[in-house]
Amino acid sequence: MTGPTEVTQPGPARTPDASVEELVAEYDEERPARRLSPRLDQVLTAVCFLVSLFVLYQVFRPLRQGGQYYLILFLAFILPMVFVCYRAGRRRSRLTKDGTDKATPTTTSDNPGPLDWALAVFAFVVCIYPVQPFVIGDGGGGFDAFLDRQGELGTVDLVMGTILTVLVLEATRRTTGLVLPAVCVVAFLYAYYGGFLPVSWSISHAGIDFTGIINGFYNDASGFFGVPLDVAASYIVLFTIYGAVLEATGASRFFIDISFAAFRKSTSAPGRTVALSGFLLGTVSGSGTATAVSLGSVAWPILRKAGYPKENAGGMLAAAGIGAILSPPTLGAAAFIIAEYLGQNYLNVLLWATIPTILYYLGIILAVEIDARRFGAREVTVNTHSPRHLLLRFGYHFLSLFVIIIFLALDIPPFKAVVYATLVAAGFGLVERVVSHRDPLDPDDEARPLPEALRRYAAQLYRGLAAGVRSVLPVASVCAAAGIITSVIVKTGIGQSLATILVSVAKAVTDNPTGVLVITAVLAAIAIAILGLAVPVTASFIISWVVIGPALQSLGVSAPETAMFIFYYAVLSEVSPPTALAAVAASAITGGDTIKTMWQAWKYTLPAFLAPLAFVITENGSHLLMQGDVLSIIWTTVVSMLAVAALAVVTGGWLFGPASPIVRALCVPAAALLLYLQPFSISVGLAFLAAAVALAYVTRNRSRTQEETA
Repeated sequence: MTGPTEVTQPGPARTPDASVEELVAEYDEERPARRLSPRLDQVLTAVCFLVSLFVLYQVFRPLRQGGQYYLILFLAFILPMVFVCYRAGRRRSRLTKDGTDKATPTTTSDNPGPLDWALAVFAFVVCIYPVQPFVIGDGGGGFDAFLDRQGELGTVDLVMGTILTVLVLEATRRTTGLVLPAVCVVAFLYAYYGGFLPVSWSISHAGIDFTGIINGFYNDASGFFGVPLDVAASYIVLFTIYGAVLEATGASRFFIDISFAAFRKSTSAPGRTVALSGFLLGTVSGSGTATAVSLGSVAWPILRKAGYPKENAGGMLAAAGIGAILSPPTLGAAAFIIAEYLGQNYLNVLLWATIPTILYYLGIILAVEIDARRFGAREVTVNTHSPRHLLLRFGYHFLSLFVIIIFLALDIPPFKAVVYATLVAAGFGLVERVVSHRDPLDPDDEARPLPEALRRYAAQLYRGLAAGVRSVLPVASVCAAAGIITSVIVKTGIGQSLATILVSVAKAVTDNPTGVLVITAVLAAIAIAILGLAVPVTASFIISWVVIGPALQSLGVSAPETAMFIFYYAVLSEVSPPTALAAVAASAITGGDTIKTMWQAWKYTLPAFLAPLAFVITENGSHLLMQGDVLSIIWTTVVSMLAVAALAVVTGGWLFGPASPIVRALCVPAAALLLYLQPFSISVGLAFLAAAVALAYVTRNRSRTQEETA
C-alpha cells in the first residue's frame, strides 16, 4: 500500500461539459426541465416565490372553505407551470463515459411554444373552475354548488373534468415519461369496460359509465384532490422549500466538509465519508439520484485518488444517495403518505425507519471496509478544518433538523414543524451573514459591506423559496395522476381482487400458513421492485399500497409493517437493475461501466433488499420497527446486524482476508436464517456463521504460516 495522497479542500469537481445540475436533471426520476430564457425564468421564479408564500401562509391560516378548496387552488397554480417548465418531447442527450455531453436540444429555443402556453391556460381554467363563482350553463356557481353536484355532474362539469384528466396525463408524461400515464389509461379502460369481462373472472365488476368515472376523478375525495395530492400540497412542498433554504444557507457544503473532516485519517476514510455525506445531504436534496450526483461531483476525485475502481465508487455513491430517502428525519415523499394513510403521527414513521436505517448504513460501512482492504486503498489526506472547528463554527446547520424532531415529539404537526425548522435555518443564515459579511456557499468570497451581504442573502432566500416550489412540480403531477389509479381501485374494488389472486398463487404452492406468508412476501417484493422500475417512487408506493397491502394484511401482517415493507421496495427500485437511475447517474460521474455500476450498487444495498422481508414473515420482525418491549427491540436488532455482516461477507468476499467460496457459501444460510428472527432459525444461523468465521480464521493462520515458512 502506498503512502497517503494529499488533496485540497474538496470543491465542486465536474465533468468537462456537464454541470451537476445538468446531470441531476438528466438522470433523476423526473424528466429534465427546460432552460428558460433569463426574462421568463425571472417571471417564473417570481410566480413560484408567491406560491411558496401562499403555501407557508396557509399552514397557519388555513382557508375556511377546507382542505379540498386549498388543493384546487394548489393544483391551479402548479399544473400550468408544468407546461411552461417541461418539454413535450424529451431533450435528446447522452453523456459519454469520458464526461462529454452529447446533448442536443430538439429545438433552437427552449422556451415554451404557443401550444404549451395554451395548455397552461387550459390547465388553470379547468383547475380553478370548481371554485369560481359564475354560473356557466348547468355548471359553475362556486365551490359549494360544485360539491352539491357530486354524482350528478352537469355537461360543463363533465367537459372540464375530461380536459383536466387529459392535462394531468400530459403533465405526468412530460415530467416522468410514458409509463405512469399508460397505467392511468389502462385503469380508465378497466373502469369503463370492466362490466364486459366474464363474470367468472375475479377482476370483473359492474362497470362505470363515463360520467361516473370523471366524477370520481374530478369531484370525489379519492380522485385528483385526494390523499396523494394532499400530501404533496401539505407536506412535500414544505419539505422541498426547507431543503432549498438549507441549500441557500450553505448546509450542503457544511455536511460534506464535516464528513471529510470526521474520517480523514484512514484508508477507509473516503468510503466512510461518502456514506455519512449521503445521509446528511439527503436531508437537503430529498432525492437519491440528486444526492448521488451532488456527492459524486465532490467525492469521486477523492475516491479515485484512494484507488477505488470506477464501478465500485459509482455503486457506493448510488447506495449512499438512496439511503438518504430511507433515513430519518425527512425520509422520502412516500413516508408522508404512510402517515396520512395510517393516521399516524409522522414521528412514528421516523421511529419505524430508525433500525432499518442503522442496518442499511451498517451494510454500506462493512462493504466500504471490505473494499478498502480488497483494493488496497490509499490514505487520502484532505486539507480541511478539524471537526471541532467546523461544529463550533457551522454546527448550527444541525439545529433545524433537531427542531423537526423535537416539535414532532411535542405532537406539533409535521407541516408546522418543518416551517419552524425553515425559519430557524433562515434565521441562522441571517446571523451568519451579519457576523461574517460573507457567503458560506463560496469559500473564496471576501467580506462585503453588511447591506450588500444582506441583499445577497435575501436574493438567495428568494431563489430558494422559488426553487422549493419549482422542484415539487413533477411530484405534484405524479400525485394528481395517482388520483386516477386510486379512484379506479376504490370504485371497482380491484385492489382486493388482485390481493386475493396474489395470496391464491402462494396457496397453490403450499398450504402451510408460514409458507404462504413467505411466498406472498417474496412475490410482493418482486412486484413492487418491477413496478418501481417503471414509475416514480411515490406512484409505486400508492399503487402497491392499494393492491399488495390488502394481501399482506389478510395474512396477519400489521399496517405499519406492510407500509414500511412497500415503502422500502418502492425506494430501492432506484438502485435495481436494469434501470437503477441513481447508479446510472453515478456512472456518469465516475465514467464507469453503467451495468457494472448497477450491480455494485445492488451489492452495497443488498441488506436493504432482504431486511424488509424480516418485517413481515415473523411476528418478531415488528421489533425492527420499534414495536414491542425494549429487550425484544435490542435482541432483534443485534441478530439482524449479524445477518447484515454475513451478507457483507457474501457480497464482499472478505473475512479476516479473502473469503473462500466455502466461507461465503456458509454465510448465505447464516444470513437468511438470522433474518427469520425465530429462536430455532437464529440458533442454526449462528452455527453456520460460527463455522464460517472459524474456517476463515484457520485459513488465514495457515496462509500466514506458509508465508513465514517460505
